[in-house]
Amino acid sequence: MVSPAVDEDLCIACGLCSQTCSEVFELNHDKGYAEVKDDSASCDKAGCCEEAAKLCPVDAIEV
Repeated sequence: MVSPAVDEDLCIACGLCSQTCSEVFELNHDKGYAEVKDDSASCDKAGCCEEAAKLCPVDAIEV
C-alpha cells in the first residue's frame, strides 16, 4: 500500500493534483496548499497518484 504525501512547504496550490486524483488529494484553501484527503488513502486503490506527482510543477508530491 502506497501512502502519498504533500510537502506543504513546496506546494503552490495550483490544483493539478486534486484535478488529476480527486480521490486522494484536495486543496485546503485556508492553509494554501494541497493535502491528502485521508492519511490512509491508498494510491494503489486510486491508481492516479503517480500521474498527479508527475504533473506537480514543484515536485511537492511523494508517492
